[in-house]
Amino acid sequence: MVRSTRRPVELPAAVARRIWLTAQRLDTAAPFGEGPAATPAAVAHLGYVQIDTINVIERCHHHILWTRIPDYERAHLHAAQSVDKSVFEYWTHALAYVPTADLRQFLPAMAAHRQAPPSWFSAVRRKDLHRVMSLVRKNGPLSIRDIDDDVLVEKDHPWASRKPSKRALQLAFFAGALTVAERNGMIKSYELPERHFGWDRRPRPATPRQVNEYVLERALRSQGIVSLDSICHLDAGRKPAIRALIEARLRRRLLVPVAVEGAGRTEHWASPQALAETPAPAAPLVHILSPFDPLIIQRRRLKLFFGYDHLFEAYVPKEKRVYGYFALPVLVGDAIVAAIDCKTDRQAGRLLINRWTWVGEGSAAEHKATIEEALHRFERFQFAVPAG
Repeated sequence: MVRSTRRPVELPAAVARRIWLTAQRLDTAAPFGEGPAATPAAVAHLGYVQIDTINVIERCHHHILWTRIPDYERAHLHAAQSVDKSVFEYWTHALAYVPTADLRQFLPAMAAHRQAPPSWFSAVRRKDLHRVMSLVRKNGPLSIRDIDDDVLVEKDHPWASRKPSKRALQLAFFAGALTVAERNGMIKSYELPERHFGWDRRPRPATPRQVNEYVLERALRSQGIVSLDSICHLDAGRKPAIRALIEARLRRRLLVPVAVEGAGRTEHWASPQALAETPAPAAPLVHILSPFDPLIIQRRRLKLFFGYDHLFEAYVPKEKRVYGYFALPVLVGDAIVAAIDCKTDRQAGRLLINRWTWVGEGSAAEHKATIEEALHRFERFQFAVPAG
């Protein structure tokens, strides 16, 4: 492969940081507007919104959306998934909400799961899979709570279930035979995708090249400045194909090589438009971020752009934690200035602060008052409806 010899554009970390914040829509108060339509618009722009089970505060998918949609309501996401069907659940680098408009891009991964299921599903018996599929075909949407006649088995993993039907449902989901029609908390109701989406026939799967183009475009749109690692997060096998697409775009001058301050030999690229529209320093908006927010989840990239090394310590022994069990990074303008470990007292209707750690140039004198105001807004969001 002939690589581009074009001289990279040198970017100070501060400029690179602002481009990323603009791409993430964290430099504007309500970038996706208001009301129910803002939720699918946010998912479409970001490409995916991660789902996670931890609920010491509101679950991360709601948190990520609220960060960018000030009037966000949990019912808006429920409507997008179960009524409008403009988003669906599938695996990106983790389980996530994804725009339904992008579903074709995920059909090849579903086919791969059908042809060669991962070892996690080796214990699924054909009769269990046939049984859950028959129940859904006959009775409509099905959750694991609807199955009460399983012969229970011993768990083979802390996250496993004693009900064999649960893993059978998961296999059918990953293989594309079932889709999540509705979610209540972490309880999912599965349905046939043809019935859920109203298909006369299943969409045509994207080609491998189309999937790679989609992955690259998603990263450029939501990251502004990209690297192979940031595009292929937890998907290293895709790097050679993505590299080939990048080189082709460089030759056509659709991408520009970028040297981000402090990145060493790590290559970055951006579109000419992203560089031409370099934003001014961000307004001092305050965001209490989820550790699963797309700005935070790629730790090495976060450290390079922001000089902040986030620690996710939910699985670290208590005595070894630096920031706390579930620390939330606090973004003020274009700097991360604190990490606050919170939890909710749902009975009392209060947000509790376990630990508050200043980082970078953060200080009580300069930032505490505005952060406390943001925490009050965050507390009101926690208890707008029962968490789930």
